[in-house]
Amino acid sequence: MQIISWVQFLAGVGLLFAGIVIFMIQILGVFKFKYVLNRMHAAAMGDTLGIGISLAGLMILSGFNFTTLKMGMVILFLWCASPVSSHLIARLEALTNEHLKENCEISGTLKEEK
Repeated sequence: MQIISWVQFLAGVGLLFAGIVIFMIQILGVFKFKYVLNRMHAAAMGDTLGIGISLAGLMILSGFNFTTLKMGMVILFLWCASPVSSHLIARLEALTNEHLKENCEISGTLKEEK
């Protein structure tokens, strides 16, 4: 029984550490990119994945109880809400930015059509 609790502890701490690493990569991505859409993409992907992995680690550490269910519901909500909100913010930026073509690259297939 003691071995199972150690495995549970190590798995939970490992997932928490992985979430922290993802948050650090996210921070580097936000500071590395210069354009707002690139920064927002790095922040949104890092938040969704980092929070999901961190909460999964906390779920493992807390065991099977009502708190675990609530954390699972938070993960589900964030996985649904974060991409939608990021998409809406990106769409607003694309529609209102007058200098969008200066900051974005056009892919090869679009160049051929023009």
